[in-house]
Amino acid sequence: MSAASCSTPPPANLAHGARVVVCGAISTYNDETLAEGPRRYMALLVFRASMQGFVVMDYADRYPEAIAGISELIGGRPPRGHRDHPRGRHRRLPRRPARPLRRGQHRQAPPPAVTHTKGTTMRAIHISSLDGPEAVEVVEIADPSDDRMVTIDVKAAGVAFPELLQTRGLYQLKPDLPFVPGAEVAGVVSAAPEGSGLSVGDRVAALTLLGGFAEKALARPDLTFALPDEVSFEEAASFTFNYATVYFALVERGGSVEGETVLVHGAAGGIGTAAIQMAKAFGASKVIGVVSTEAKGEIARAAGADEVVMADGFLEAVGKASVDIVVDPVGGDRFTDSLRTLREHGRLLVIGFTAGSIPEVKVNRLLLNNISVVGVGWGAFAMSRPGHVGKEWAAMLPHLRSGALRPIVGATHRLEDAATAIASLEGRTVTGKVVLVP
Repeated sequence: MSAASCSTPPPANLAHGARVVVCGAISTYNDETLAEGPRRYMALLVFRASMQGFVVMDYADRYPEAIAGISELIGGRPPRGHRDHPRGRHRRLPRRPARPLRRGQHRQAPPPAVTHTKGTTMRAIHISSLDGPEAVEVVEIADPSDDRMVTIDVKAAGVAFPELLQTRGLYQLKPDLPFVPGAEVAGVVSAAPEGSGLSVGDRVAALTLLGGFAEKALARPDLTFALPDEVSFEEAASFTFNYATVYFALVERGGSVEGETVLVHGAAGGIGTAAIQMAKAFGASKVIGVVSTEAKGEIARAAGADEVVMADGFLEAVGKASVDIVVDPVGGDRFTDSLRTLREHGRLLVIGFTAGSIPEVKVNRLLLNNISVVGVGWGAFAMSRPGHVGKEWAAMLPHLRSGALRPIVGATHRLEDAATAIASLEGRTVTGKVVLVP
């Protein structure tokens, strides 16, 4: 069964597995079509439909009709936060039952409730509606306060793709509105709990998880790390998420060893440049960066790539069975060719899908070539295991001190320009890490 007309949304009672055509002729996922924010938003809606068992074959370029059609398909109404939702933008979806924990796994606790100090205020960014990055606003709110947490005077805050998703209610973490986004900061300790090992005046990098886009923020002591003097605040705010993710990918999940060849997709972005540096720091003999433009190629070379190739035709440039590890935060239609580059016992590390589409793998390729596809879900793994990020930080610290790991800071924005900073992530034109400076 299919629905091919934009004017008549597909019915909500289609059977699971139905192939649905929304809005006409087939279109493709590529860098050009995904350059616009609506394309990425539509890709997320398509993903939600696919999770309910439908195969949405196309939505062309007619976004309002496609939003209505796919929303009808996945439940009879636009997704939560969309302006056409009949019960309002801020209605929360019911939570799914928690999955049972495996042996040795701990439940991830939600960020602790934050109280505020009366009489003192600060500037912060609020997400108060789910209308996208242009709707975020600068507000004056009370300073946060929690005796169990480290209080940090924020000097820089990293901006990442989850914040973009949060502005539309599409990220898995959905705080009550309004809230202050921002998961990664660097700054100076203004208060610390006894026994934390931190003192007032210490320079630190921290994972706040929420609340970082502000002049002051709170962080758990086990997610707050003393910062070497040779590392700037902007670099520190660009470090922990990307580099811990890549360390987890290459060392913990990928089992990289000295002398291997590593191919890195999206090599000019935050994850890509971190992967290049991490591979070199931990003994890779050759690192190849895959980029979409010559300008991005220069950034990959500056990060330490031994060789740079263009995304179009990268398989021909690299050669079949020529690399040991592929680091892939992009996904999309280059996935199969990435598998073809792997030698026997090679590993393709799946970190994300910035191309918008989630690739599928024919497992006979894995069987016949003795290669592996490895999922890399750092956040859920590390945050449910207290102390794990600290172990990763300790392993990376000597390389951070030496300069082997040195984040490439991209555009830097003032706090009042947070909307521009967040929106810049939509077009896949960003190089390095985007940073806010209060």
